[in-house]
Amino acid sequence: MLMVDPIFQCDTYQLARKLLDATALRQEAIASNIANAETPGYQRLDVAPDFAQQLKAQLASGDLATSSGGPQPHLTVDTTARSSRPDGNTVEIEHELLAMNRNAVEHEYLSDVVSANLKQLRVAITGRSAP
Repeated sequence: MLMVDPIFQCDTYQLARKLLDATALRQEAIASNIANAETPGYQRLDVAPDFAQQLKAQLASGDLATSSGGPQPHLTVDTTARSSRPDGNTVEIEHELLAMNRNAVEHEYLSDVVSANLKQLRVAITGRSAP
């Protein structure tokens, strides 16, 4: 297993993996936001903005691939969302649909990055690419 570790410890793979986790969590938030679009007082959820800042700092320090754990995405109330409705709900369906589409594109791209790393591993192990 020691020969495989460097492949999974490269910054590109680790960054893509953490961002992929964030897109999966963001999809849950978007689904919750859409489901509660008519719930009075509901506050829009999103991945906490400090996750991206912490991840960027960890990448800049060169500590991303070597650290265990590191920043993990988590959901929080979107403090930038404002209510234009009298019931205090901060969800705008148009915004959620755009966020859902953007998130789907990001998820697909990051999945491709992770898949490419796994394909490299397959080539390293078997000596040939997948059919």
